[in-house]
Amino acid sequence: MTRPRQATNPPYRLPPPIFDARCRASWFTLAAIGLVVASFWSLDLQWAQFLSADSARSMGRFVAEFFPPDTSPAFLRQLLAATWETLAMSALGTLLAAAAGLLLALPASRRHAGDAARGRAPTRWLLNALRAVPELVWAGLLLISAGLGPFAGTLALAVHTTGVLGRLFAESLENAPPGPAAALRAQGVGVLPVLLYATLPQVLPQLVSYTLYRWENNIRAAAVLGVVGAGGLGQLLAFHMGLFHMGKTATILGAMLLLVALVDALSYGARRGLTR
Repeated sequence: MTRPRQATNPPYRLPPPIFDARCRASWFTLAAIGLVVASFWSLDLQWAQFLSADSARSMGRFVAEFFPPDTSPAFLRQLLAATWETLAMSALGTLLAAAAGLLLALPASRRHAGDAARGRAPTRWLLNALRAVPELVWAGLLLISAGLGPFAGTLALAVHTTGVLGRLFAESLENAPPGPAAALRAQGVGVLPVLLYATLPQVLPQLVSYTLYRWENNIRAAAVLGVVGAGGLGQLLAFHMGLFHMGKTATILGAMLLLVALVDALSYGARRGLTR
């Protein structure tokens, strides 16, 4: 009885060594190292001046001016109103961006091999344009039409975040497991039911996670947008820093830290609940 002949070649191909010319990771690593070296060489980094004793003393005097923070009741009431305004701007801007981002993610994604996705390229170009312009620039443009106040800041957050979330949502839709959607399409189910009953339920936790993460970022962005007159804590910060009211500035910075920590804890708990 003859034994079955064993295959001489393994059924898989081993990856090339990391320092082999065929390994893309090695070339990518070398390119990244070259970019870092070129950055250090091209930038005028004054490390000696930054680490000098004079700089340390100057920074110490500047930080000492923040103490004690202003905790007068009248200012705290004003601070509470600005904090709520910043929170509302970030929440509403993120909600509008999530809705618009999902609508734009549909034509920006190719969800199966037979999908022509004719609008994929132009929609992705639009998303690139929306997120390439910083929130401060969008706020400056929208202040002309919407006027000073939180409305322009909310719209600026919504426009920029739409570009970010639209791209992330499109990638999530394209990377969804194809099995359930393919099974429904094989039964003759239309595009919209396939999206609602097969694709979206699989990627919904990821979409919510992306939205919550962007909400955290928009808290910080909303505080910065106030510097250009878009309301909230940023506008209060720009006003008191311009007048060198360092005690009030310290209180505003503390409110920003507490607000970011609170939103971070809430979003972290929500993401943990979605992934269980």
